[in-house]
Amino acid sequence: MPITLRSKQEVEKLRAAGQLVAEAFVYLRDFVRPGATTLELDALAEEFIRSRGATPVYKGYVPRGGGNGRPSIPPFPGSICTAVNDVICHGIPRRDEQLKAGDIIGVDIGVRLHGWVGDACVTYPVGDIDAASQTLVRLSEECLWAGIEQARAGHALGDIGAAIQEHAEGHGLSVVHEYTGHGVSRQLHDEPTIFHVGERGKGRKLLPGMVFTIEPMINAGKANTKIDRDAWTVRTVDGKRSSQFEHTVVVTADGAPLILTLLQ
Repeated sequence: MPITLRSKQEVEKLRAAGQLVAEAFVYLRDFVRPGATTLELDALAEEFIRSRGATPVYKGYVPRGGGNGRPSIPPFPGSICTAVNDVICHGIPRRDEQLKAGDIIGVDIGVRLHGWVGDACVTYPVGDIDAASQTLVRLSEECLWAGIEQARAGHALGDIGAAIQEHAEGHGLSVVHEYTGHGVSRQLHDEPTIFHVGERGKGRKLLPGMVFTIEPMINAGKANTKIDRDAWTVRTVDGKRSSQFEHTVVVTADGAPLILTLLQ
């Protein structure tokens, strides 16, 4: 599939959307506390996003086709995805899901601002968390940065996945294979697909103007996944915790990638 290289003007529009996502994470931080429900976080995020003239891109989202054993998937009902403890990704915010001290929660936010998409994820601790969870969260963020470091012109897509996989597995963690990063443009999912495992030097070469997310999902136990009956929520098979961080990046002509969803 062809990959569209974005102009400086298009990158600026993507950056504006990405900055709104970054600001939404700062806004939500104080509300991620024991007693809060994931549906309350969803409502707060949606209100913030709409107050800034944007719309939540996940709300009502219907993926193309099925996949992962799901022949049909209903529209996503939330404005954000909430992944508590053993949830890996695509968790649906719920009125009856109340956060407890010691939990971790991944919050995935996507917005559309003036037609362009911003997309990122942060895993928050809920109060004080145990040492194992602290290590998982820290290493999963390090995996993201290891992948971002490889997003340079002339490198291969496989370099990104290999760097993530080496860092995670080198610390006794596992990387989810099925769920990937993706190009970002006027639509949420575009080319290229970004795998979080891989072999160095393999795959397409990176070119200036490519825009995509890197969003490794790192498990404390096995990499295997399962899907709830709601057809969206993805969990670890063994019930162990998972942590995710994500940024949207642009490959540049002069070295380090530009991170659109990093707060400026």
